[in-house]
Amino acid sequence: MEDLLIAGVFLAAFVGINIGGSSTGVAFGPAIGANAITQVGAGVLMSISAIIGGWTIGRNVVTTVGNDIVATPVFSLSAGFIVLACIGLTLLVANVLGIPTSTSMVAVGAMVGMGIGNAGVEWGVLVRIARWWVVAPLLAFGIAAAIGRWKYDEIAAFGGISEPTTSPVTLRWTAGRPELEIAEDASSSDIWSTVLLLVIACYMGFSAGASNVANAVAPLVGSGMVSLDAAILVAVGAISFGAFTIARRTMATVGSDLTALPMTAAVVVATIGATITTGLSYLGIPASLALSTVTAIIGLGWGRAQRGKSRVAPSPPATREETVRCEKTPSYAVHPSAVTLFQGSMVARVLAVWMIAPLAAGGAALAVTISLL
Repeated sequence: MEDLLIAGVFLAAFVGINIGGSSTGVAFGPAIGANAITQVGAGVLMSISAIIGGWTIGRNVVTTVGNDIVATPVFSLSAGFIVLACIGLTLLVANVLGIPTSTSMVAVGAMVGMGIGNAGVEWGVLVRIARWWVVAPLLAFGIAAAIGRWKYDEIAAFGGISEPTTSPVTLRWTAGRPELEIAEDASSSDIWSTVLLLVIACYMGFSAGASNVANAVAPLVGSGMVSLDAAILVAVGAISFGAFTIARRTMATVGSDLTALPMTAAVVVATIGATITTGLSYLGIPASLALSTVTAIIGLGWGRAQRGKSRVAPSPPATREETVRCEKTPSYAVHPSAVTLFQGSMVARVLAVWMIAPLAAGGAALAVTISLL
């Protein structure tokens, strides 16, 4: 039994590392895409934020996932080991593909698979969780689309947020110390925008810690073999390690491949995703930060693209003087294109992995559980 417990702790750490890789990409991908911070700096800030979120609000989610989804008598140490193995392998594959998978959906999928094999699923709790999984991304998409369509320019103007796709201010970590690299032409608005973006990214890191700690250690806590405090420390340590190692590809995917992210856009989607996820975590719902954030990115891109379309209107022929004066192409911030803002192929790839990953984890857990009965 002791050997199985040690193996379970190492497996939980393995899961936490993969969670760190996925969650850091979601939290700091927009800041990376805007060139506001380096990947090392993102790892440092993610570690601090995740520890705070996991130690405070994360406890509520651990209780739900570890004790409420599957009946307690069914939850042995060996059952927890099976769940962790299925979660870890599924997340590893997703990280190798560079897709910011929903760790909460994968974890719950594995838990349900094990529970079905033991006839111990609490279906009422599962329906409550699944209901929020549908509502949260739709809410994120709707809010972001409305902002992109009608309020985007007002938010940028009110907050004094500069709009370049690439930030002229970058936070770097050199010899263990933070350093701001500021371009010569950077304005006070540029500096304020970068600080705001990084604060929001840390807020997302807090939200990721709150929602994802349970995905790594809830099976151990549910088995009754590891205390809640010790489990949280294992989880946040592993998440921090993943933030420094395997998070690079998911940060690149979120920051560059899904949609172009100028500063205001990054602030908007980060705020929406983190707020929805933190609220659900407080309620004990294992929410997906990845799902809410990326659907907010998609919604904002769609809304801005619709704004660009609506501006196309017939106009009288231009004089030669007007033609020369307007030869310069309008900037992306002024006249967004649907192709630039909304990368359909990458969106389809992300959504496909989101649907397949929890089913794969649940199917694997069910198969292993049945084979051991």
